[in-house]
Amino acid sequence: MSTVLVFDFGLQRTGVAVGNTIVGTSSAVETLQSINGKPNWPGITRLIEQWAPAQLVVGMPKQLDGTDTPLTAPIEKFCNQLNGRFNLPVAQANEQFSSIEAGRRLKEVRQAGRKKKVSKEDVDQLSAVIIFENWYQSQ
Repeated sequence: MSTVLVFDFGLQRTGVAVGNTIVGTSSAVETLQSINGKPNWPGITRLIEQWAPAQLVVGMPKQLDGTDTPLTAPIEKFCNQLNGRFNLPVAQANEQFSSIEAGRRLKEVRQAGRKKKVSKEDVDQLSAVIIFENWYQSQ
């Protein structure tokens, strides 16, 4: 395995990153806007065709005590749909605090000279990068 496509799934937006398991790095790709509250399947299909991943990874949030969140069921449905549509293995990775960490990293970059305001799309993409890092370290 080498290429992994990573999703920070949300009901409004899904951040996407691509990771490489050989070197253990990942990069933000884009943020897909949901379509009428549903995943952006045309965008996901395009990215899977473009990157030809061997593995898909989806961030799964948990409460501090390890219990499910309100997003658990929609994310599990998304994972099942990914597997059914693309016949690729789908792993779930801990994404607890990934958005907070992404916001912190982006603010540090902005303070170091970047003038642009931190957008939700930037946070979603970097969250997907952090989900890859968490997943990769657990392998």
